Amino acid sequence: MHGSNRTTMVAQFILVGFSSLGELQLLLFVVFLLLYLTILLANATIMAVIRCSRTLHTPMYGFLFILSFSESCYTFVIIPQLLAHLLSATKSISFVACATQLFFFLGFACTNCFLIAVMGYDRYVAICHPLRYTLIMNKRLGLGLVSLSGVTGFFIALVATNLICDMPFCGPNRVNHYFCDMAPVIKLACTDTHVKELVLFSLSILVIMVPFLLILISYGFIVNTILKIPSAEGKRKAFATCASHLTVVFVHYGCASIIYLRPRSKSTSDKDQLVAVTYTVVTPLLNPLVYSLRNQEVKTALKRVLGMPVAIKVV
Repeated sequence: MHGSNRTTMVAQFILVGFSSLGELQLLLFVVFLLLYLTILLANATIMAVIRCSRTLHTPMYGFLFILSFSESCYTFVIIPQLLAHLLSATKSISFVACATQLFFFLGFACTNCFLIAVMGYDRYVAICHPLRYTLIMNKRLGLGLVSLSGVTGFFIALVATNLICDMPFCGPNRVNHYFCDMAPVIKLACTDTHVKELVLFSLSILVIMVPFLLILISYGFIVNTILKIPSAEGKRKAFATCASHLTVVFVHYGCASIIYLRPRSKSTSDKDQLVAVTYTVVTPLLNPLVYSLRNQEVKTALKRVLGMPVAIKVV
């Protein structure tokens, strides 16, 4: 991520962010701080419950544990700096710090996209091949899929960051965003960026659409299998195991598609920042809440960990 010598012509960027809101930035600081603390608490709770409850020591919840950890790291890359800038008159960030933030943001974002696809495959195996589930989704395959998600995600992030940071930045340095994202940084380059934007767009398709299509294919088989279940109660339980994952899928990939799968000419900074708040703050908060509030196994395990009475159904 060193780039060429010409990139050092701009030593630092100014993150404009929410500067136009004036005194309302203090209110935003309080809101974002509370949301950030809730994100950390919610993800830490999910990880602790999965770690402490033997009933959740399955591949499905192992993937959820990794996703919660990755989401926590993902928000740590962005929100602490956002909070600091909301209280500071100077909102500068060095070129190196901007490149580092971009790399880790893209790395964890890509990893999360692949992890959610892995969780879709896990649901496919559990519902379509229940008798062979433990044989197929063994520990070795699970670790391999998680490792592949992380390595691929950060490799793509490295390629994208190098493409961006190798551009010459010799003029304006005001990033019209609250963190170093691809589009607002590319806009500051004083050269023709069409070829590199095309490459970055292709990488975005790879990261967003390929996992999403794989998830849709998995759920096509899942729905077909569920419809063959004779009892209504069996169908309900099967659909219930997928509801949490599907909610996260549509929110996560939907927000990412709005920002990264559209022509650059369609971008508007104000709307982009609102959507960015959704996938950098709301989605990391939504994931643990969805999986805890809509998942009976997690709720039961949480009650056990907290020492609360658990209702036992009599069959």
